[in-house]
Amino acid sequence: MRPLAIRFHFCILSLIAMLLTMHPAQAQRPFRLAIAGLVHGHVDGMLRLAGARSDVEIVGIYEPKAELAKRYAERYSLPQQILYTDLKTMLEAVKPDAVSTFTNTFDHAMVVEACATHNTPVMMEKPLAVSMAHATRIQAAAKLHKIAVIVNYETSWYPSHAAIWQLTRQNAALGAIRKVVAMDGHQGPKEIGVGADFLSFLTDPKLNGAGALFDFGCYGANLMTWLMDNQRPIAVYAITQQFKPQIYPHVDDEATIIVEYAHAQGIIQASWNWPVGRKDLEVYGAKGYAIATGGSTLRVRLPDRLEEAIAPSEVPATSRDGLAYLVAVVRSEIKPSGLSSLENNMIVTEILEAAKKSAQTGKRVILHP
Repeated sequence: MRPLAIRFHFCILSLIAMLLTMHPAQAQRPFRLAIAGLVHGHVDGMLRLAGARSDVEIVGIYEPKAELAKRYAERYSLPQQILYTDLKTMLEAVKPDAVSTFTNTFDHAMVVEACATHNTPVMMEKPLAVSMAHATRIQAAAKLHKIAVIVNYETSWYPSHAAIWQLTRQNAALGAIRKVVAMDGHQGPKEIGVGADFLSFLTDPKLNGAGALFDFGCYGANLMTWLMDNQRPIAVYAITQQFKPQIYPHVDDEATIIVEYAHAQGIIQASWNWPVGRKDLEVYGAKGYAIATGGSTLRVRLPDRLEEAIAPSEVPATSRDGLAYLVAVVRSEIKPSGLSSLENNMIVTEILEAAKKSAQTGKRVILHP
């Protein structure tokens, strides 16, 4: 064989060997992500994450408000031809691998039902739904068409929460959980300057479900359900208040929820009145406690030891943010579970709906089997 031919065959064999040994993620085509809705302000975070990844491509955006869609396209240098004012048309035209949803909460059920008929997995921003009626629609569509439905919470990706899970559930270092206190919120959506479209639906009881009760109460309900291994509570008691009726005349801006279990209690403090933004979690067990402040700070006290600060370990790459998790689920690298799972968030919706009823009636609401 001539030297040139030898070199040619050698190059071909080398290329084949490289392809065979290439990591699957390297060999795959870009992940085709579509966005449904732009009124939820957290969409900026998703678009930034997608823009930072070479393996993710935004292939379609559904938003009925054409002017809003145009503003986002210009902000993130997205082509005008990927903008759609009809969800079904977008799904049929671009055939995405998954849809990330940033509509108002009321429209989550509509989006999931549309995506389910196209066998398209869905991730939506928290919470899952405005009511159990809507949550049941979502669950039915997901089951019928066998699609993944994932709920994205910022707190799902906190290293401090992963460390608390290891302490409480894997190592049982704190003993049986007795009390969980979740404190979530900020100064108020208007006070921190959220966009007009975001503010409009957050302060609409139909589109958001409630005010701070749903907007931030969902975080604590999600974490409590996770730590209790998806147990349904025995009962829920809640109070809501309007400290700023001149700003939020139609919804609550302050809420406290007590979630009752046979041997544990959850206290969820949801507020648009904190002096600063916070997403903090305290877990008290029979033998010790763990207090997470934000995503990376953790203080722990174990039996016969003084309180100490612990640096949480890094979370796996598939759980560093909502987009990484969604890609991993769709590519069958992991199965949806825990904080993001539909099972967990059906219970979250049940807790929130019971809390809303309790606040309206002033009575403890029992959750029947």
